[in-house]
Amino acid sequence: MNVRVESQDKPLALIVDDEESICSTLEGIFSDEGWESLSVRSGLEAVRVFQKHLVDLVLLDVWMPGLDGIQTLQKLRDLKADVPVVIMSGHGTIETAVKATRLGAFDYLEKPLSLEKLIPLIEHAGKIRQLRHGETQAISKDFRLIGESEAMAAIHRKIKVIAPRNSWVLITGENGTGKEVVARNIHLQSPRVNKSFVAVNCAAIPEELIESELFGHAKGAFTNAVSLRRGKFEQAHQGTLFLDEIADMSLKTQAKILRILQEQSFERLGDSETIDVNVRVLAATNKNLQEEIEAGRFREDLYYRLNVIPVHVPPLRERPGDIPVLAEFFLREMGRELGERPKQLSFEALRAMESYSWPGNVRELRNLIERLSILAAGDYIDRSELPEMIRLPEGAAAAGGEWESDLSQLGSTLKEARSSFERSFIMEKLEEYGWNVSRTAEAIGVERSNLHRKLRIYGIDAKRLKL
Repeated sequence: MNVRVESQDKPLALIVDDEESICSTLEGIFSDEGWESLSVRSGLEAVRVFQKHLVDLVLLDVWMPGLDGIQTLQKLRDLKADVPVVIMSGHGTIETAVKATRLGAFDYLEKPLSLEKLIPLIEHAGKIRQLRHGETQAISKDFRLIGESEAMAAIHRKIKVIAPRNSWVLITGENGTGKEVVARNIHLQSPRVNKSFVAVNCAAIPEELIESELFGHAKGAFTNAVSLRRGKFEQAHQGTLFLDEIADMSLKTQAKILRILQEQSFERLGDSETIDVNVRVLAATNKNLQEEIEAGRFREDLYYRLNVIPVHVPPLRERPGDIPVLAEFFLREMGRELGERPKQLSFEALRAMESYSWPGNVRELRNLIERLSILAAGDYIDRSELPEMIRLPEGAAAAGGEWESDLSQLGSTLKEARSSFERSFIMEKLEEYGWNVSRTAEAIGVERSNLHRKLRIYGIDAKRLKL
């Protein structure tokens, strides 16, 4: 085997051909195009290398001793379906080309190879690689766990411990708390990060289609099954399968899931071929599975199979200290999306949001921030611009304006007094340390980012601050 891998920052090609001269020529072409390359002489060797390296393009000869190109293509497809594989043949036939295409070949080239055809293929594969890399980056960015509460810190610590293992995880929590975000973070910090993360919303798939969705089907397995389809388990091979809302599966489907989890193998619908898979299963539900088991709606044996490591995501009302952090994050995010300076929440608006129960949790908060970022007139969002159910304490909405008129008569609450003291204290310390944010943060024992947020909340003049 010839190896020319200097940096995985560059795209990597795998060349599979038993002719050394062809391998050498292709290695030079890929080098000229800014690629790294590996070359092997047999199909079996190609499969072994494919399992160890993050390959971005495969050039595969058809006629080789032992495992031929078509058989090798099938094995590579079973390992990872989204890597482009180009078939090469000096004895090309229409039948071979059609067979390769049906098995998912990216393209078909006849020998002797033409640079005129090969270079555009390499460029196209490079663009696919960039898109795939960009998607991974987007996942890392869009699925950050935001929050500074002890509850969120505990989840971060737990993810750090369990992610490197292959143990299955059961994630519980109300709708909108971020169960999928937790699942994606486990995947992103695991050894499977460069393999697929396949999410299945079990509640969104009709009962009659869920088996086909999960296990795939053979051509002709049922009406409208016009071609072979790989199911979610197969797509997640060597990666992570996220089963969301598992309590919404029927008992019949639960039984089949249990068998697959136990055996790590299954058959597609309408097919007798057994397919072996290696997947890490992360499951999630917003229901109490113990109650579901007692009611006869969830299998106890499946529960114990999935619940190897439990992770509970607390609702937002139990961690109100995360509301300002999340709100600020979503405001910055919306500012970038709208191409505008991020809006800021007034102290009174934030106080009202911290007192609200957020039945829709983080999802509801994000939706509100998006709405306010678009509709609020000025740079600051005041309490008066919040929806009534957030602006007024629970139970006071019915009283409406009567409650608001009484508010001015109430005088200072403990929360107001505490906020007033905190603002005065911060101002005093800033004066003491020459308005240097870093020194002040260190002196009062908070993170600099936290102090900056407090300054914005209390409307302290940013022009006087020093970094």
